[in-house]
Amino acid sequence: MTRVKNKIRLTKEDIVLDTVVYIFLAIVFFLCAYPFWYGLVISFNDSVDTSLGGVYFWPREWTLENYLKFFRDSTWASSFLVSVLRTVIGSTITTAFTMLVSYGLSHQQLVFRKVYMGIIIFSMYFSGGLIPYYVLLKNLKLLNTFFVYIIPPALNTFFIFIAITFFNDIPPALKESAKLDGASEMRIFRSIILPVSLPLMATILLFSAVGQWNAWFDSAFYCLARKDLRTLGYMLMEAINQANMPSNAVAAAQAAASTRVNPLAVRVTAMMISVIPILVIYPALQKYFITGLTIGSVKG
Repeated sequence: MTRVKNKIRLTKEDIVLDTVVYIFLAIVFFLCAYPFWYGLVISFNDSVDTSLGGVYFWPREWTLENYLKFFRDSTWASSFLVSVLRTVIGSTITTAFTMLVSYGLSHQQLVFRKVYMGIIIFSMYFSGGLIPYYVLLKNLKLLNTFFVYIIPPALNTFFIFIAITFFNDIPPALKESAKLDGASEMRIFRSIILPVSLPLMATILLFSAVGQWNAWFDSAFYCLARKDLRTLGYMLMEAINQANMPSNAVAAAQAAASTRVNPLAVRVTAMMISVIPILVIYPALQKYFITGLTIGSVKG
């Protein structure tokens, strides 16, 4: 590679190497993106036509029947609503609790601060196990209730440490000047701390929302008696584990023709519905999310 009049001239070796790199990256991108694209194609393609095979890159017969079938099915629609509610309510409460608890623990003069921090660190590395946790939820009367999705994850120790690091990096002069003006601790938190903590809140909100949206374990073990509380993630896991599809293409086509929408198309459509909200929300929070990931990495 040579430089002529402030311009870079590529040699033949550079061109060959760049070509190989671009081809390799294109292959990797295709392998990563195609499964999602294929699912999207199947969800918009007619079920009977899909059963016949040969649909790979573009819907052969466009239809919205798969999505209409999803929302007409009371079981899928109910699970979708439960997932939306637990994601919105749960992530909001988790963010609020994390901000309040972490801000209090960030004060070095807090009474028994070392004891609180010790409890949090201990609970972060050690767990009581599944059975004691189940017994605890039972004694708290949280089993088979919507609150089992909200209360247990309301406070996350990992989020607490991220938030404490962020609060410690805020210049003390901001809080001291507000105290001199007679502002209370809650007024300082509401008017000064929260406005400068948008990257932190966006990061916690995004992590919590993704976890709540994809959760299925708690629905499988802690809401066994309430089918109306099953989440979309649980329904997807249940549908994937069911081996109820016909074994050959002819039988599959016949089964699809009888219902107009075969189970495979509904499952793929459910997968797309579970993925698309994250793809929509992430770009909106990406600016704050990237900033939040670097919290505490650079000290002023």
